[in-house]
Amino acid sequence: MQKVIISFRFKLKFSIDFVIIFIVMPDIFTLGEALIDFVPRESGLSLAEVSGFYKRFGGAPANVAMGLAKLGSDAGFIGKVGKDSFGDFLENKFSEVGVDVNQLRRTTRANTTLAFVSLTKEGDRDFVFYRDPGADELLKPEEIDEEALGKARVFHFGSISLTKEESREATKRAIRVSRNEGVKVAMDPNIRLNLWNDRSELKESILALLGKVDILKLSEEEVEFLTGTDDLRSGASELADLGPGPILVTLGERGCLYYYKDNVERLEGHGVEVKDTTGAGDGFMAGFLHKLLEKSEDLSNIESHNLRPALRFGNATGALTTTGYGATTAFPDSVEVENFLKEG
Repeated sequence: MQKVIISFRFKLKFSIDFVIIFIVMPDIFTLGEALIDFVPRESGLSLAEVSGFYKRFGGAPANVAMGLAKLGSDAGFIGKVGKDSFGDFLENKFSEVGVDVNQLRRTTRANTTLAFVSLTKEGDRDFVFYRDPGADELLKPEEIDEEALGKARVFHFGSISLTKEESREATKRAIRVSRNEGVKVAMDPNIRLNLWNDRSELKESILALLGKVDILKLSEEEVEFLTGTDDLRSGASELADLGPGPILVTLGERGCLYYYKDNVERLEGHGVEVKDTTGAGDGFMAGFLHKLLEKSEDLSNIESHNLRPALRFGNATGALTTTGYGATTAFPDSVEVENFLKEG
C-alpha cells in the first residue's frame, strides 16, 4: 500500500488548503526470500579462490518485485528479514524503487540470509547459503495481510519458502487467500537442491501445489527434475495436466518456450554481452508479468495473443538483466526494454 498525496489551495475571500490522499494497492505481490548475494569480483574462480565480493540485493521473489516496480508495476513484497544492517539494506532498496514493504516483516530471531555466489567463465553460478535458520524461513501464516493480498491481481512465489514449516504454512495461506479472492497464482520453483535434505521431498512439495497454480515458469533443468524427461514438450504437457496453464520454460540465450492449451511455441532470445546470469529468470518473470498485466484487463481467461507480447517483453528484460553483476543491478525500466526490442 502506497500513499499518493495531492494538495491544492482554493482562494476566495479566504484560503482553504485541501489534501487528498489516494491509497495505491499493489497489483501484484511476491512472497519468499529477500537476501544478500555476495558476488565475486572475479569470474571463473571458486569461492575459495576469489579475492573479494560485491554486496548485492538478492532472493528470487524479491528480485521479481524489484523488477516489476522498476518496470512501472505496482508491486508489493511479503517476507521477513533480520533486524540487522543487511535487513536495513534490503528494505531501503525496496523503497528506492517503490516496492510496497508493508508486509516486509523484521525479526531478531535470526539474521538476514546470505548467499555467496560462484561465477563460471560463462557467467553461470552456484550458491552457498548461510541460512540455518535465516530470517526468511520465519515468516508466519498470521503475518499475511489477507485483505491487501485479496485485492491484488497476481500472487507470485517460489519453492524456497517451502523449505521450513513456518514459511511453508505462510506460503500455503497466501495461496489459499489468492485463490479464494480470484487472484492469479504464479510460481517459479527456483530450485536450490542444497537447501533440501531430501530431493524427493522437494519434488513432492512442488508437485503438490501445481493444482493451485495458474502460471508456472521453469528452467529446462527444472522441467527434467520434476518430470524425469528432457523432452520439453512432453514434460510441459505432463505438468500442465496437474493444473497450471500456461507453462513457461526459459531457455537462456535461446529465448523461451510456452505450452498452453495443447499448443507449443518457442520465442527467440536476444544476444547480449553477458556478465552475470544471476537474476535472468527473475528479470524474465518480472517482464512477463508486467506486460501481461498491462495487456490483460481480465486475467480470468488468459488469451494466447496476450501471452506472446508478454513473453517477448520477458525475454528482453531477462537478457538485459544479464548485462550487469548481481541479480538486480542491470534491471531495466520499460523504456529501456521497448527500445531494446525496437533495435533487435
